[in-house]
Amino acid sequence: MPDLFSSVFATTSTTTETLSVGGFLACVGVALLIGLFLAYVHARSSRASKSFTTTIALLPAIVCVVIMMVNGNIGAGVAVAGAFSLVRFRSAPGTAREICSIFLAMGTGLICGMGYLGYAVLFAVVLGFVMLFYNRIGLGGEGSGKLTLAITIPEGLDYVGEFDDLFETFTSAHELMGVKTTNMGSMYKLTYAIVMHNDDAQQAFIDQLRCRNGNLEISITHPQEEVGYEL
Repeated sequence: MPDLFSSVFATTSTTTETLSVGGFLACVGVALLIGLFLAYVHARSSRASKSFTTTIALLPAIVCVVIMMVNGNIGAGVAVAGAFSLVRFRSAPGTAREICSIFLAMGTGLICGMGYLGYAVLFAVVLGFVMLFYNRIGLGGEGSGKLTLAITIPEGLDYVGEFDDLFETFTSAHELMGVKTTNMGSMYKLTYAIVMHNDDAQQAFIDQLRCRNGNLEISITHPQEEVGYEL
């Protein structure tokens, strides 16, 4: 058992590591399995695109290979750090959960690249199940049912209090987040953060709103996690 948590690389007195073909394949194989597990965890705990899930699955193996190739070379390590920092400017902003998954994948890849496969598996399994557990209990999830409601109304409609009775009937919480003019100032677009009593009542809610806003545009969408609406 202690051998499971020791490095698969043999270390010499000059602190350079001997990388064999078997060790290389073992590290990459374990990193791919860990990446597949982390991709599954991320897909279960949040809405994830196919491309992002694939990225999480491959990222540990990529980081693992990079770390093995650096192999104690300080100059190469600095160059790799600079290359990773440039990736940030080529990517779209992500949610907090996506950033956490990326750091988790990179961390396990780093541990695999150092040769500590047992620790990499242990780290990935513990953190993966902790993420699933937090998602299951709804940690910080008071706003997990939050939706963004956008209503277009004519400029002559006094929107203050106009929809309060409908909000009380169909929602458990609501807050006006913003108002802006549209269509050359002839209409207003209202944006609300809402929590529905029952998701099955969305169509009835929209039908009632259409009767108030003159059948103009209405949309209900899931907000981005970064918005952080306070209800």
